Amino acid sequence: MLDFSNKVVLVTGGASGIGRTSAELFAGQGARVVITDLNVSLGAAAARAIGPACLYLEQDVCDETRWKDVVEEILRIHGRLNVLVNAAGTMLDATIEQTSLEQFRRIMSVHVESVFLGCKAVLPAMRESGGGAIVNLSSTAGLRGVARLAAYNSAKGAVRLLTKSVALHCAEQGYPIRCNSVHPSYVATPLVEQAIAGSKNPDKMRSVMNRVSPMGRMGTPAEVAAVILFLASDEASFVNGIEMPIDGGTTAR
Repeated sequence: MLDFSNKVVLVTGGASGIGRTSAELFAGQGARVVITDLNVSLGAAAARAIGPACLYLEQDVCDETRWKDVVEEILRIHGRLNVLVNAAGTMLDATIEQTSLEQFRRIMSVHVESVFLGCKAVLPAMRESGGGAIVNLSSTAGLRGVARLAAYNSAKGAVRLLTKSVALHCAEQGYPIRCNSVHPSYVATPLVEQAIAGSKNPDKMRSVMNRVSPMGRMGTPAEVAAVILFLASDEASFVNGIEMPIDGGTTAR
């Protein structure tokens, strides 16, 4: 069992999907958890469902000032910050010819700028707390190209290398802070289910998504969250700067 007693964990995008499931698992292992999300109703409901160990704060992860406020609020309430999970995200299914500059910038802002801002904002607090771990949510789309994911490919690839830069910086400065990225393939989150339901042929789209993995199915949020918890735990104390596929063998092909 992973022990997060006396640790404070911040999970962005914590109102649903992988973020919420991660928050649930952290709380179940003794952590005090803060989830943030733009969706106030979903975020507050998630915090209530997770229980008294969980607090919800509204946050636009693209807002630098709000990052400062969130970290200060966590330190005021809990006195420390040990783990950051950058799980907030969105999706755009479009080729380069179908993608506008505004759409491209939005995807880069949500996925890359938010991770940059989050990592930068938490480092001082983690140093003061005696160290910590950052887990950035990337994707198999950050490891290989997909024609219809021009903006998403770009963003998730950037998260992969930004993670390595943060890991190296902390190590070279002697900070006891690790930084790793996880790279799921298709996972049955509410966002993916919404995309399937909104497609022209939901049954066909689900079948296609299931066939992406050699295991013949999508992953579950719990399967991804379990790896996130390990990377954030003391048991992973010598794991730093890696990219961890969680894809049922997709990238093994």
